[in-house]
Amino acid sequence: MKKLATVWLDGCSGCHMSFLDLDERIVELAGLVHLVYSPIMDVKEFPEGVDITLVEGAVGSEEDAEKIRKIRERTAVLVSFGDCAATGNVPSMRNVFPVVDVLKRAYVENATHNPGIPREAVPALRPRVQPVHALVKVDCVIPGCPPSAELIWYALKELLEGRMPDMAGRATFG
Repeated sequence: MKKLATVWLDGCSGCHMSFLDLDERIVELAGLVHLVYSPIMDVKEFPEGVDITLVEGAVGSEEDAEKIRKIRERTAVLVSFGDCAATGNVPSMRNVFPVVDVLKRAYVENATHNPGIPREAVPALRPRVQPVHALVKVDCVIPGCPPSAELIWYALKELLEGRMPDMAGRATFG
């Protein structure tokens, strides 16, 4: 049985919501894989020897960068899961502003209680949000914002059967 992991970096969780939209196919998937790490389960450390990892979201913080490097080391097939992971998409919209301005806007200008930039519990932002492939090798991209459950299912089935999915012309929107 293959080991599957899903990861959420800097994004909105829409790709994981589409993953859950597999509906009854999740039961079939459960017979094909062992889910070893995901935001929908309580595992603290990313395990060794993962066969396939779906990575949702862009790399926006130093914590994300450290996490994706570890995931790449421990994963056979790394998949950029959705447009944020593949292109930076919405999270990269902050790239036109200096990080300090982004933090001031979020934590000072828009704060109604206790305005101030937090010094604890908030990961250090990188100067620029980047897609996953800018930091590590990506083996496959599932396009879409978010990708449809049908596209996710197609890609997973192909990967589980040992084939790289042909994603040409398969982008989905909405």
